[in-house]
Amino acid sequence: MDLTKYTHATVALTKQVDGHTRTLLIDPGTYTPNTADLLKAADAVLITHEHPDHFDADALRAALDARDELQVYGPPAIATALPAHPDQVHAITAGQTIDAAGFSIVATTGDHATIHPEIPLVDNIGYLVDDTVFHPGDAYLRPEHAVDVLLLPVSGPWISTEAAIDYVRDIKPRRAIAIHDIMLSDMGKTSTARFLGEESLTATPLAVLEVGESTTLQG
Repeated sequence: MDLTKYTHATVALTKQVDGHTRTLLIDPGTYTPNTADLLKAADAVLITHEHPDHFDADALRAALDARDELQVYGPPAIATALPAHPDQVHAITAGQTIDAAGFSIVATTGDHATIHPEIPLVDNIGYLVDDTVFHPGDAYLRPEHAVDVLLLPVSGPWISTEAAIDYVRDIKPRRAIAIHDIMLSDMGKTSTARFLGEESLTATPLAVLEVGESTTLQG
């Protein structure tokens, strides 16, 4: 299975299923300029939560209109936002296991991390894909299963370096890949890797991928 990092929190996972290349797209949001093109290539889509940097409702609505076979999974708010396609948009519940385009997915549900007490929380879902890679959305969610590759949010209004270090140490992945990084300059990404990477308190290698860069995952 290969992972390609796109802008901010958007990633695509690809693998061979019965001789065909299948693509699972996670969090195609409005911050990702090529979301529409990514949706054309996707077999299934996972949405962690409803914030626009993770969920481009207009792009998804157009993709669903164009492709009857496209399947979308996310919290109930996503299904509410896309009511015209009830057979293609699926609300995920706690601990649910699904098969999407040949990928096995286990959902971990919780709240979005607190930005400020006066900002309402929304539902947030983390996805463990093929018992290998975990996308936590915008929260330090802890899945019940071991994680080989952790997609680690590294910037944003809710991010805490202290909490991120403790999160990586608690999850104990073999490796981490930085996501949720649009607010960081190149120097900021380097600094973040210093705090959260292998030579820091986490003792876990942290890869900082360029937009469009791919890496092969185990599993």
